Amino acid sequence: MKNILLLMLSVALLSCQRSSLHNPQLENECLYTPSKTQFTFWSNAAEQMEVCIYVQSDDVQSTKVVPLTKSEGDFWTATVKGDLAGQFYTVRSFQNGEWGLESPGIFAKAVSVNGQKAAIIDFAKTNPEGWKEDVRPAMPDMTDIVVYETHLRDYTMSSNSGVEHKGKFIGMTEEPAIKHLQELGITHLQILPFFDYGSIDETALDQNKYNWGYDPVNYNAPDGGYSTNPFDPACRIRETKQMIQALHKAGIRVIMDVVYNHTYDVMGCALGRVVPKYFYRLNADGTYANGSGCGNETASDHEMYRRFMVESVCYWAREYHIDGFRFDLMGIHDQETMRQIRAALDKIDPTILTYGEGWAAMSPAYPYDSLAMKQWTYKMPRVGAFSDDIRNALIGSPFDHERGFASGNPSSAKDVMRGLIACPEWSGEPMQHVSYITCHDNYCLRDRIDVSAIGETEETKIRMNKLAQTAVLVSQGMTFLYGGEELYRTKKGIDNSYQSPDSINTIPWENKEKYADLVEYYRQMIAIRRAHKGFRLGSSELVKEHVEFLDTENESLIIYRINNLEEFDSAKSLTVLLNGSAKQAKAEVPEGTYTVLAHDAQVDISGLGQIQGTQVVVEPYSATILAEY
Repeated sequence: MKNILLLMLSVALLSCQRSSLHNPQLENECLYTPSKTQFTFWSNAAEQMEVCIYVQSDDVQSTKVVPLTKSEGDFWTATVKGDLAGQFYTVRSFQNGEWGLESPGIFAKAVSVNGQKAAIIDFAKTNPEGWKEDVRPAMPDMTDIVVYETHLRDYTMSSNSGVEHKGKFIGMTEEPAIKHLQELGITHLQILPFFDYGSIDETALDQNKYNWGYDPVNYNAPDGGYSTNPFDPACRIRETKQMIQALHKAGIRVIMDVVYNHTYDVMGCALGRVVPKYFYRLNADGTYANGSGCGNETASDHEMYRRFMVESVCYWAREYHIDGFRFDLMGIHDQETMRQIRAALDKIDPTILTYGEGWAAMSPAYPYDSLAMKQWTYKMPRVGAFSDDIRNALIGSPFDHERGFASGNPSSAKDVMRGLIACPEWSGEPMQHVSYITCHDNYCLRDRIDVSAIGETEETKIRMNKLAQTAVLVSQGMTFLYGGEELYRTKKGIDNSYQSPDSINTIPWENKEKYADLVEYYRQMIAIRRAHKGFRLGSSELVKEHVEFLDTENESLIIYRINNLEEFDSAKSLTVLLNGSAKQAKAEVPEGTYTVLAHDAQVDISGLGQIQGTQVVVEPYSATILAEY
């Protein structure tokens, strides 16, 4: 019996080894140990492949060139003995009678300055003290989520930020940076792309050049521009982990903005150099499709790029403890890839978020009804999409200067109501509906109101700001806020600030005192949302059962009521009245004794007072929120 068990164990181990050999992971391009380094690259087009070893990152001549051997599945491998820590490598392939350009490989996890070469490092040495004990902050109820979006430079570059390491990963570990987020009560910090991108010269950071980072070069290594030493490949990795660790200790989860839909260019990127054209969609004439509007679009429907995307997000979730992913131009990807990403992340931690932009910049070269477009969100369970429906209804489309409901346009009231119940015709479940009114794209809220509500006073515009965000924060969808809106930020009328200077993009911390009332309004509204389950029922069935809109003859007034909440809320009912006009509105609600949580552009989770009866007056451009206990 003992021999049989040993034989069965041997067969099982051999099967695992074969499976690993026959189906290696793309992420294992470079596996380092002190005694040897194993290289594994994928190419279905190469006739030969070789890896070039460099002692220094700026060496022009390699010290060693190692041929790679092709194995099953179009993987090419080689093992180099000895301790290569601190050295660098590139890979190149021979096809169509010539050697191609060198690249760091498609899955480089540590890179040289400006990402030109991959680095060989001991990843265990990149972990900050206590990293093994780092855990994701508790998320017992996924409907608790309140996302706050920022850019690492925007958030800390101001002379009034109180942060020493401005514009750096470790700047986000400092108390002034974290304290404000804790005070607001947000649960997740979404950070604009911080993988290695191409538009910033890491050797000339003193020039203070700015970019959002939507121009990928190396997807799986942090960008050196945010590190204190971009010339040290391990530094950017360690400091990224320090940032995430500090935010986790503060109870804040971290969402990474990922841009798998296109690359900075084609032949300047490893995807184009290692296997020309495979990773990209092509037009019928062989030219590169351009659904991204950036000159190319990647092919998530191709098996190995789909695998690349799945392995990449899982790598960031495991190695860096990332808690969520926001997919740029998600509508370029196919639905099946997004479902596979969701399934893979579920195996790591089902509370890791996935959502994105359910649209493309131009028409992707793929069947429309198979793309991850917003209207097909219900086909991708637990993958969310930004709702331009509620955004446009509340403040107007970013493509014109028309007013929205919150700034005096009653014609969009019905669309606001759809947004409040999370647009069930496309979202499937409420948490797949990302309720928002602004993000890094287009005008910030202050500027959007400025260009549409011409002639209004600042006081009125701030009331419109509060009204719009109130609607977002009481909606049944997942709440998303753009960083700095609570500080009444302005980008001086620039609606596409992707490469504008810090003077345009930096969050104005000096406004925290000047607009203290607005900051407090946001804080209180977040607290009210998190305190009342009625605003985040989390189920389309519960929304149908508990939510109603009361009739009103005033086209500028919405009465949104959540009833029969005794089982899961401290309140029996919640009533929200939204007045999107310059005139006072009178409304009738069911008979009751109500605690007033918000009224006349003021809000207090403890209550502003009580009213009895059925008659309610709602002041101009404001929300009244009533809780019946």
